Amino acid sequence: MVEVAPVHFPEGTAVAVTVRLPKTTLLAVTTDIGYIMCGALDVRLLNERLASREIVAGRAVGVKSIQELLDAPLESVTTAAEKRGITAGMIGRDAVIRML
Repeated sequence: MVEVAPVHFPEGTAVAVTVRLPKTTLLAVTTDIGYIMCGALDVRLLNERLASREIVAGRAVGVKSIQELLDAPLESVTTAAEKRGITAGMIGRDAVIRML
């Protein structure tokens, strides 16, 4: 099952996406600029093989809901995210706000 829902912030609205798969759930919160995602995100791949795309993204591990994704510190972020002031350790919600 796929669930899509708005996430409202004073700075704008992001979109939360939950994809329930067998034995796992993929979680992401996205904006027009970038996204944060659960541990399934391969930041190294984005930084190395897809570097020319300059993808703004962050990864949080151990999260099981959109709320946890927003509340969790990011374990890693892309180089393009760092250029926007998004850093590892930053709370997901704060990273999304920087992407709005």
